[in-house]
Amino acid sequence: MVNEWKIREEICQIGRRLYEKNFIAANDGNISVRLGNGKYLCTPTLVSKGFMRPSEIALVDEEGRQLSGDKPRTSEIKLHLEIFHELPEINAVVHAHPPHATAFAVAGMELPNCILPEVEIFIGQVPIADYDTPGGKDFARTVLPHLRNKANTILLANHGAVTCDKTLEQAYFHMETLDQYCRILLLARQIGKVQQLPTGKVAELLDIKSRLGLPDARAVGDCKPGDGEACELCGSDEFLRGFSQQAIPQHTADADGHGRGYGIAGAPSQAGQPQPMPDPADGNPQAATGGGANPGPLGSSSKTVRKRAMDDEVERLTQLITDRIVEMSADA
Repeated sequence: MVNEWKIREEICQIGRRLYEKNFIAANDGNISVRLGNGKYLCTPTLVSKGFMRPSEIALVDEEGRQLSGDKPRTSEIKLHLEIFHELPEINAVVHAHPPHATAFAVAGMELPNCILPEVEIFIGQVPIADYDTPGGKDFARTVLPHLRNKANTILLANHGAVTCDKTLEQAYFHMETLDQYCRILLLARQIGKVQQLPTGKVAELLDIKSRLGLPDARAVGDCKPGDGEACELCGSDEFLRGFSQQAIPQHTADADGHGRGYGIAGAPSQAGQPQPMPDPADGNPQAATGGGANPGPLGSSSKTVRKRAMDDEVERLTQLITDRIVEMSADA
């Protein structure tokens, strides 16, 4: 027999964990659990999920109509119900705005695969659902194609992420794993090239996943061990290819003729040129495609060179995200 009060307490506990992890701010996010017999518990609207009380959790029916609760139910219950209706084995849904994962959603950049074993087994490919105004039926339906492709973790364009599973804790764990993975990707890309697992090893992980009873659309795909890095097992490689090679507009020449900070002693201005990329041959950054080589090293030690190169990588990522936001705004 379902202990409804205990589930209400668990929802409050997961809400606190989301809040303390900075996956949600203010009144962001929502959580829901299937009770059975066409009834669902969900978080209230305009209430911080870090400070909820069990009595504030709303009870709704199959259509999202509120049956009980001290406060109005979340305005995004239709998204949760769409997931419950499409996947009868799913009993819990978590929606939040984890910062590192949401950065990918805002940039419209799909996550690469074939990197971390835990991600391959417990999450798999993470798609991006098209943007729509939160709360409506059209918004709820944006996740349908991805649910039908066995996704349990989905980025919501310009919004956040939604995860689901058989238990509430496991749905929460997917959110935690997702943001940790995105954070690792961003950090690794600052250090250097992100190394992918060989396709054959990913196939082994998918075999483990299958034995655990965890679905993955790639397990029934056409890729075979040894197919190479282009195999669809690894999904999008946009993130792995690197960042924009366009000139960074804020790098205009100052009065001293230099285009980056105080410039490089004895070097001409780089205003209007792409940022330098490190050359593995000698450790000194060279101009990216389309620009000329720098006339000399960036510093007196290899440590200085590496730090400067890392700073440039961070700046390129920031510029890429800014470029994507501007492009999406122009198309709207």
